[in-house]
Formats: sequence, structure tokens, C-alpha cells
Amino acid sequence: MFKQITIVGTGLIGGSLGLALKCARFKAAGFKGTIIGCDRAEVLKAARQRGAIDRGETDCSAALRGSDLVILATPVGAIIDFLDRLGPALGKRVFVTDVGSTKQEIVARARHVFGPEAATRFLGGHPMAGKEHGGIAHAGAALFQDALWFLTPAHDQDLDDGAAADWAELVAAIGARVTTITPEAHDQLVAWTSHLPQLLSTALASSLADFAEQLAADAGDDIEVREAGGRGLRDMTRLAGSPYDMWRDIALTNTANIADALLQLEQKLAHIRENLRTRELEAEFRRGQDQGQSQSFNAEAPSAPRKSKRKNKKTRKQKKQKTSASSAPRR
Repeated sequence: MFKQITIVGTGLIGGSLGLALKCARFKAAGFKGTIIGCDRAEVLKAARQRGAIDRGETDCSAALRGSDLVILATPVGAIIDFLDRLGPALGKRVFVTDVGSTKQEIVARARHVFGPEAATRFLGGHPMAGKEHGGIAHAGAALFQDALWFLTPAHDQDLDDGAAADWAELVAAIGARVTTITPEAHDQLVAWTSHLPQLLSTALASSLADFAEQLAADAGDDIEVREAGGRGLRDMTRLAGSPYDMWRDIALTNTANIADALLQLEQKLAHIRENLRTRELEAEFRRGQDQGQSQSFNAEAPSAPRKSKRKNKKTRKQKKQKTSASSAPRR
């Protein structure tokens, strides 16, 4: 089990992870060691005050010293940059994981940096948890409770043994549900379940801003459009408050999948627009209602807990739901 963890990036996800690990200290599989944070000085000060980390370092080299687990909790571009700059200098006993929102480019870069040892030194990950506002001020220990935590192991990587198994146990200890998936299937899936909703919310909020300006120019009144829409509109535009610096990297590293999802949504909207006065509109409503009621895309039915044994005969109880590339959403 790990003795010291360095979390690079102590904002919403990194800070919440530190808090969650602290809260799970008294569980059998909980982390009992030291947590080091690496970020800007003002962020580290807030993270220490909130109890998310034991110590903070603004210099990455200092933050990594003595740690046997490194968690990269920055935007995707910074994760790739870290792997390029510091990955080769890490000791062979240091295990690295990440929480990036896209996986193909991160995993490919890690495999390039760590070479034949990648299976024992890196495991990609992505917790399906977050908020519309980033930063340590919004972090919380319960953020990952019952959330899916995707892990993207290499084909030759054993999640029942070694550091990868230790990390999977810690993820389960903080309340998340461990699910394995290929990087390719992951990026296609989240383009629909995460990235498309964000861009839809952003587009709607931006369109409302344009409409409000037009309305003010035509009527001469400064009308608060969102208030006129009520709770439903506020729910639909809530995600529009998400930080651009994170979503810029997501768009750059999952462009094809996001573009495909947007195209299919455009086609669906065009179909609805063309059938506002036909029975096809009712059919679309019924289809949407069925999907909303079933919540099939939320994966609320994980497989039964799986028991696995390490080479040292210790038994692990992990909740895992395996997703193969063949289970990627069909177009």
C-alpha cells in the first residue's frame, strides 16, 4: 500500500480527492499516509486550511520527493505536459494515475514515456463527478460517493495485483464504483454523456445572451431572460458556468467524437424543427420520456462485487463493472 501521495492540482477534483482520502483513513483499505499537494501558493494555502493535504509545494520536484503514488488532477493539457517533462525522471517505484476527462491521448503519452514498464507504472482514470464551478472552494469529500470511476488499463495490466490494485482499492474506499473501459470506448462514451451536455448548455446560455441583447435593443427594456425562464431554464444552463480552460483541452483531445455527437444532435434538432406540426413531435417526446425514465445511460446497475486474490494470498473485494471496446455506444 502507498505511504505518500502527491496530488498535482488541488482544485475541485484534486482537493475533493484529498478530502475523501482523509475521510477514508479509518477504513480497512483506506490511505493512512501523507498527502502532498502541488499547485499555486494561494491554492495550496486554501487546500491546507480545508484539510485536503498535509503539506503543499509549489515546485513539482519537491512535491514528488518521497511519494510512491502521483495523482495528476489538472486539465488534460497539463497532464500530458507533466508526463513529458517529469515522467522520465520519476523513480521506477513511483506509480502514476490521472483524473483527466479524456483518455486516448493521455494513455498514449504515458505508454510512450514509460515504455515497456507502462503497465506497472501508470493507470489512466476518470471519475464521473464534478460541479459547474471549479476550485478548492467547491471541493468536498463526498464528491465521488457512488460515482463511476473509469480506469483504462492496458491489455497486459493486472488490476488484481501490485500498485494498480492498490489504487483501485483506494478508489473503492472513497465510495466510487470502479469500472474498466478502453481509452477509445471511454472517449466516445463521454463525448455523449458529458461533453455534449456541457456544449449544449454553453450554446443555450450563449444564445440566450444574444436573444436578451436583441430584445433589449428592440423593446428598450433590460429584461432578465433567465428569470423569465424559471427553474427549468436555470437547470439547463447551469453547466454553462464551467471553466473554459478545462473544456478547451477536452475539445482539443476528443474533437472527432464530440463533433460526431454534435452532428447527430444537430440532425435531431432539425428533425424536430421540421415536424413541429406533425405526429413525429409526439414520437420524439415519447422517446425522450422513455430514455429519461429508464436512465439507462447512468449505469445504475453495476455487476456484483468481484473477489480477487493477489500473489501474496490477500483477498480483495472490489466492485467492478467491466466495459470492453465492443460495448461502446453505437452510432
